[in-house]
Amino acid sequence: MSEIKKELYSLVHDTMIPEVESYVEDLHKTIENNEQTDDTLEEVRDMESFLVELQNILLALDEEKMSEEQAKEILEKIQTMIAEHSEH
Repeated sequence: MSEIKKELYSLVHDTMIPEVESYVEDLHKTIENNEQTDDTLEEVRDMESFLVELQNILLALDEEKMSEEQAKEILEKIQTMIAEHSEH
């Protein structure tokens, strides 16, 4: 596996998936406590869908079904997303 693919795998596996799972868990707690807004349920669906996308990235990397260019593009998008989130 190339360095870019290893970096992407690590970022998704070690950072993104745990963060998204934690956030989804927090959203579910909000719902359980009847503190949700109209946006909460939609946000849960969006985040669960994002989690599936992240898991599919890992699967594609494991099965060597992702090109170097695809991996680089996804890695850059995730890094940009993290940087933008850190600014807020």
